[in-house]
Amino acid sequence: MSELKLSDLDLAALLCSRVCHDVISPVGAIANGLELIDDPEMDEETKETALAMVRSSARTASAKLKFCRIAFGAAGSAGALIDMGEAGEIAKAFVGEEKVKLDWLAPRENRPKQQVKLVLNMMLMAMAGIPRGGVVTIAVDGDVFTARAQGDRAKVPEAIAQVVDGTAELSTLDARLVQPYYAKQLAQSAGLTLTMAMDEADVLVKAAA
Repeated sequence: MSELKLSDLDLAALLCSRVCHDVISPVGAIANGLELIDDPEMDEETKETALAMVRSSARTASAKLKFCRIAFGAAGSAGALIDMGEAGEIAKAFVGEEKVKLDWLAPRENRPKQQVKLVLNMMLMAMAGIPRGGVVTIAVDGDVFTARAQGDRAKVPEAIAQVVDGTAELSTLDARLVQPYYAKQLAQSAGLTLTMAMDEADVLVKAAA
């Protein structure tokens, strides 16, 4: 029996929800900071702190939007090529340096858009396997793509595992779980099989023929 799939409308709606989920926090922080700056009763020190928060949140929001544009959006015309090195820089800005360290080992070369989107989504899946933080390593070798997550108590989340192996109920897919679902669809469109499993103490996300 063939695997059930979301309708195009449901997939689009859930991906939009995912993007909103990613950017709402920094955008909200910008709004809060501007309110403090505009408050005539606030002292100058508080206003300077608020301004610093606005600057930091604006950078974060920009990094997240640039990442989402490639990972979930069109990011160019159909069949377009994307520089894998540029994608790595965008991914590093998205991840930041506070909780997760990103080692982007993919070669700097132009790759089909769908492959780059797949790698970025695999990175997100790997990050979900190390909620306490750690290191995610991205590697590309021909048509083999891997995202390895190393960290304290690294584990494949059961809900994501069910999405990857096709046993998840469509009714359970939300703004969080639509991301691995989308990654699986990207892999299938490229003629690849997506897996996510433990490799000794590491979480390994892999896409290969």
